[in-house]
Amino acid sequence: MVSNNLTESRGKPVKPKFSVVLQTNAIQKLINNTLGDPKKAQRFVTSISSAVATNPALQECDNYSIINSALLGETLELSPSPQLGHYYMVPYNDKRKGKVATFQLGYKGYIQLAIRSGQYKAINVIDVKEGELVKYDRLSETILLDFIEDEETREEAKTIGYCAMFELVNGFRKMIYWTKDKMIRHADKYSQAFSMNAVNDTNPKKCKVSFEDYEAGNYPPGDSWKYSSFWYKDFDGMAFKTMLRQLISKWGIMSIQMQSAFEGDMTFKDESGNTSYVEEASEENRSNVVEDVEVTEHVTDEEHAESGNEDGVTLL
Repeated sequence: MVSNNLTESRGKPVKPKFSVVLQTNAIQKLINNTLGDPKKAQRFVTSISSAVATNPALQECDNYSIINSALLGETLELSPSPQLGHYYMVPYNDKRKGKVATFQLGYKGYIQLAIRSGQYKAINVIDVKEGELVKYDRLSETILLDFIEDEETREEAKTIGYCAMFELVNGFRKMIYWTKDKMIRHADKYSQAFSMNAVNDTNPKKCKVSFEDYEAGNYPPGDSWKYSSFWYKDFDGMAFKTMLRQLISKWGIMSIQMQSAFEGDMTFKDESGNTSYVEEASEENRSNVVEDVEVTEHVTDEEHAESGNEDGVTLL
């Protein structure tokens, strides 16, 4: 096994280059054994090399965590392209391992895996704009929406909530609706890099404006690095992912690939293949996140077994 420990050069610790580690016999064997196809393996090496070369933050991460995160995405047959949004390799400062790359599934990845399972006749997640919500029945979980027809007008309208639904091939339907306020509270609780309220600290680097002020642009331009979390950069995208995760994990049918994706979400692996979940959110750990890591809720077997009445989304 090739060691990923830091080597000494002129008295200073030096991390082996990713391109060098990638070509070692141990890593080549791991890639070939995992993918089982020389052409897939070569394509994987080219893809991951490009991803790391264009991302300085990833270059600082533990090499094995990068490779294992990318291998998980490859075995799920998802694309690492940021434009497609299937999954991301997110840098995270772990107290024991240092900077590592965590596997983070995107909401489009959830949709891809659901469609691929062949169990879903329809699946969708949308934002709900101000003036579109006509009625929402909490008991039957039915919703009545009157969409703004003009796309430009709708794009500029204020988002007030999120709605996700699916219909299985056997006819079972399920829908959930969250207000944006509920989503903001969820992000504040489970994301280590996000803060709903303003953060005041004696260390200026830890100070942040509230999310309301951030959305209004009321923060110094020089502080933009403090808001690199996906919950800041792409709140809707993270909200869509949260809605689909809640919906599918509690009421959906999960294929083997989908289960692997759920289990691998927000994790990293070391050179021994040991899987670690990111630390639970706390004020102390907020500074550990390089970009964003969401600590996901644990779904119990009882919650997954729950089922409701047939639900529907009614559009006017």
